[in-house]
Amino acid sequence: MSGDNCKSLQGGSVTQGGILSPKTIITTHLNADFDAVASCIAAKKLYKDAHIVLPGSQQRDVRRFLNEHVGLKAEFLSLSQVSLRDCSCLVVVDTCEMERIGRFSDLIKDPLMPVEVIVYDHHNLQPISNHASSRFSQIKPDRLVYKPYGSNTAILTGILRQKGIVPSKDVATLLALGIYEDTGSFQFLSTTPYDLKEAAWLIKEGASLKEIYRYISRRFTPEHIGMLNALMENARMLSINGQMVCIVSTSWPEYVEDLSLVVHELIDMMDMEEVSALFAIVLMGDMIVIVGRSRDERIDCREILKGLGGGGHPLACSAIIRGMTLIEAEETIISVLFKSVGGKWPTVRDIMSSPVLYVYPDTPIIEAHDMLTRYGITVLPVLKEDMSVIGIISRRTIEKAIYHGLKELPVSEYMITDFKVISPDAGFGEVEEIIIGGRQRFVPVAEKGRCIGVITRTDLIEILIKDPPVKGKPLFESRRRERDISSILRERLPDRVFNLLRELGRIGDEAGMGVYVVGGFVRDLLLRRDNLDLDIVIEGDGLRFAGLLKDTYNAKITAHKKFKTAKVVFNDGFKLDIATARFEYYEYPAAMPTVSLSSLKLDLYRRDFTINTLAVRLNPKDFGMLIDFFGGQRDIKDRCIRALHSLSFVDDPTRILRAVRFEQRFGFKIGKHTLRLIKNAKKLKLFEKLSGKRILTELRLILEENEPAKAIERLNSLGLLEEIHKGILFNDRIKALFMNTKEVLSWYNLLFTDKHPKKWILMFLVLISETDSSLLDELLLRLEVGQKDASVIVTARVEATGIARWLDRRFENADVVRPSEVRRRLSPISLEAQLFSMAISKMQESKEQISRHITHYQHVKTEITGNDLLKLNIPEGPIYSEILEALKDARLDGIVKTRDDELRYINGFLRKKYCLYPSSIFPNPSLNNPK
Repeated sequence: MSGDNCKSLQGGSVTQGGILSPKTIITTHLNADFDAVASCIAAKKLYKDAHIVLPGSQQRDVRRFLNEHVGLKAEFLSLSQVSLRDCSCLVVVDTCEMERIGRFSDLIKDPLMPVEVIVYDHHNLQPISNHASSRFSQIKPDRLVYKPYGSNTAILTGILRQKGIVPSKDVATLLALGIYEDTGSFQFLSTTPYDLKEAAWLIKEGASLKEIYRYISRRFTPEHIGMLNALMENARMLSINGQMVCIVSTSWPEYVEDLSLVVHELIDMMDMEEVSALFAIVLMGDMIVIVGRSRDERIDCREILKGLGGGGHPLACSAIIRGMTLIEAEETIISVLFKSVGGKWPTVRDIMSSPVLYVYPDTPIIEAHDMLTRYGITVLPVLKEDMSVIGIISRRTIEKAIYHGLKELPVSEYMITDFKVISPDAGFGEVEEIIIGGRQRFVPVAEKGRCIGVITRTDLIEILIKDPPVKGKPLFESRRRERDISSILRERLPDRVFNLLRELGRIGDEAGMGVYVVGGFVRDLLLRRDNLDLDIVIEGDGLRFAGLLKDTYNAKITAHKKFKTAKVVFNDGFKLDIATARFEYYEYPAAMPTVSLSSLKLDLYRRDFTINTLAVRLNPKDFGMLIDFFGGQRDIKDRCIRALHSLSFVDDPTRILRAVRFEQRFGFKIGKHTLRLIKNAKKLKLFEKLSGKRILTELRLILEENEPAKAIERLNSLGLLEEIHKGILFNDRIKALFMNTKEVLSWYNLLFTDKHPKKWILMFLVLISETDSSLLDELLLRLEVGQKDASVIVTARVEATGIARWLDRRFENADVVRPSEVRRRLSPISLEAQLFSMAISKMQESKEQISRHITHYQHVKTEITGNDLLKLNIPEGPIYSEILEALKDARLDGIVKTRDDELRYINGFLRKKYCLYPSSIFPNPSLNNPK
């Protein structure tokens, strides 16, 4: 290689059908900024026969500048304008990472296309880490020009200056823009004297400071101001291994350029003397934009964001990611931060109690009791002479033994031998697994078979409470993720429910438990919707708490010991669901700032959507404190349904049906990323793995909604109805029938009768109204509909259709329809079938006849009763029913009106149908002449 030219740079470009086939290409990273495009232009001065080909789009202000400088814009080609097959030399500027150059990475990797690679870069060239989340690999160039300047343009500008290549004024302005932008107008800590020196030379050669100011000066828009407020509301501080890091995250409905401007403004508003780094994480549409800034060399932004596809400097870096939720992105960054900065949970050796107080197997129980009393402890390990652990004995066991007169027996008789021992070098997660998961409150620590310490449940709690490696606190005290909503509770709730919540908190406080009301109740409270379904989460023992409620209120409880849940029913019928917040190991401690909040957070993280993760603390000290770990308030405000994590629908595909139900109920919109996860679940055919019962449960809830047609239509638009079963259809006719049925049901509800139809069955009849009969049984089998309900559905569909057609045909032919005919047809069928027949009838007269049956015909009564028939000496039997039914028909059709009319009618009925002569039955001759 001679000078700065590629060995292969001979012959320039070949044009084939309007497509260039350059031998030498200059390129840079995706989403090119001023530093990148300026570096390309500078490199073009060195490689005169090369062509600049950008791998993707440019930032907004870069596009604006190039549109105003047409001559410079002409220097840049897109990938569609060139063929890469003849390229033998690739010059890469402002990046050394393979994944940031788009399709050009394939060119480098292709063994059939030997390409000479030259890199000009100013980024930190540390080896790529082995972190599992890292997706980056460095380019291995044939030639590397690297200088740790604040901008890449300064490197190439220095080469131009040394070679005596003087840029035009427009080029000088662009190069200066590259330097000014990447050094923050020389305010970033990464700025070097060389950046200032090269910028000074460019200004001397005619770079326009006026243009530089126009493009570099902060350009705040109303959107930027709104986003700044949103970030401030969600800013919080983390202390990681002595370093203070600010994490801010929010969502925005659409993409907004120049997030870095907002981040700079946020930094200016902070006391950066205490903040080592800031990471802003913003969900924009279906992608997440991350901007990181650091003021401490120990926190390398580029290293932190590398695994998420980020690029930049150690002190300033950004990333755009897809396929991840906002919560996952935030948790990932905190996790990597924790590992990068060097924080770690203590090992067992760090937290164990040592030396060990112990007893030998032959120690009398009374002596063990004295030791427990003397040292104020509750458990002792039992060791052999070689210090190996063979058992554990507790105060409770010892006191029971003494009570039964066994104090002289050795502890070996009653010690526990089924227990786990842990290594002193084991991690924190293993301690949690044994103590919390295995419910072993006392764990011996053994090294090479010798017991060297013990860990108790108290040790575990103290390390979490007193010295957590990461502590979270809000940055702006006036804007917290926690806020007092006790006034809303008082305003919205009946006094008895409000007072009950206060009492729950008091009972929990006395028992040393954290008490929270969570989920849909809190969501609806903020939405000002009525909801008295209380889900209570207990940090402690949920079953014990339920027992306390039983004792206090003489309530009934149904406990599920396996899941540590219980249902509490008070004497007035009011119900509570009690759950225990499970305590699990989390990958990194930042997710567990305190014991109480960590277990609550983990419990809420198992839920479906952010809007359902809100909790309100009920303990007296913090009564009414709203806790929002996952941005639920923000998404309620934005009217958005977001899944908590990217595998949410893989874990439970029924959440898809729930997402649509909530979307339509609240008038929200499913977030773009969540929508993508739904489509991905459809591709994976996840509904095929679901049991019919689980699908039916969610489908029933949808059909019970006030506007089920909207949710069904949405499911259909997402292609999900066919995923449930090919027999479920949706079209304009079915949509109209949903509306008709809703009107019918609303009319019926206004009657305020004691008999209530199963709404889901009625709406299910609408849903299957055009399902082929050959598929109906298959559909019911797939959904595992119970035999009783399936029979009602199949029968109702046939009966309702038959009645509607019969009535419509009679009225179309102007036939007289007697009320008795309608009653005889409708009385034997279910209420659901009656209402459905009313909905599907085409003639208004048909609907009116069915409605009259429901309101009047079916309730008609006769004056003559069964007792009267007995007194008339009519033999008992089925004839009684026939007579009374015939009387009802006669009443409805106006044939009889009085009791005497009914008696005469009976006389004629018996004489005509059974050849019974009234004179032998009725002693009163006046009744023998029926009309």
